[in-house]
Amino acid sequence: MQEPGHRHQRRLTVEPYVTENTIHNKAMRWLEQISPFNQHEMTLNGEKSALLVIDMQQFFLDPASPTFTCGGLAILPIVKELVAAFRDADRPVIFTRHVHHPDHLDSGIMGWWWEGMCVEGTPESEIHPELAPLPQEKVVSKHRYSAFYNTDLETVLRCLKVEDLVITGVMTNLCCESTARDAYYRDFRVFFLADGTGTVTEDMHLASLLNLAFGFASVTSREVMLPQLQANTPVTA
Repeated sequence: MQEPGHRHQRRLTVEPYVTENTIHNKAMRWLEQISPFNQHEMTLNGEKSALLVIDMQQFFLDPASPTFTCGGLAILPIVKELVAAFRDADRPVIFTRHVHHPDHLDSGIMGWWWEGMCVEGTPESEIHPELAPLPQEKVVSKHRYSAFYNTDLETVLRCLKVEDLVITGVMTNLCCESTARDAYYRDFRVFFLADGTGTVTEDMHLASLLNLAFGFASVTSREVMLPQLQANTPVTA
C-alpha cells in the first residue's frame, strides 16, 4: 500500500520547484522574502543542540513513488552534510519515520484524508540509504504529522539535555512545520532550515517558512548554521 499523496494532488503533475543545483540560490531568495518577519535570529548552542531528520524515507524520495516529494531529493545532499557534521560534533542525530500498521489500526482520519499509507516494515518505509541511521541513533516511528505526537521524542530530548532543535526533512508544510510548532510549545529553540526542508510546491514551502519565522522558529540556512555548530561545540579529545 502507498501513503500520503492528497487525493487531489495525486491527479496533478507537479513540476519540481527546486533541485539540488538550484536549492542554494532559491533558499537565499526565500530568506530574503521572509526577512521582514524573520526577526528572532538566534545563535545555535552546539553543546545543547540536536539534529532532527524528518521522514526522509524512500516513500517520499523515490521518484517512482506516487508520493514523490521533489523537495526531498533536492535537499538530500544538504541533509547528508548536516548529519555528518552533527556526528562529527558528537551531537545527537534523531530520525523519524512516518509509518502505519498494515491493517490501518493507527490510521484514523489520515486513512480518509490520504489515498494510501506508508506501511511499516516495507522497503518504502525505510530511511534513504544515504542517510542510514547508525545503530546507536534514535529512530522515532510516528503516525501523525508531528514527531512529538504520541511518541517518546520529548523524553529523549530532555534526557539528552537538548535545548536547540535543528529541523530538516519532508514535508516542509506538514510534518516539519507541525513538529516545529510542537517543539516551540515545549520551549525548545527551533532552527528551521530553508535549504534543509522540502515539499511538493514552492508556494507551500514559502508559506511555511513565513509562518514559522513569524511565530515559531529562526528560519536559517545550512551555511549560517554549520559554522555556529562548529564554533559552539567543545572539541573532544
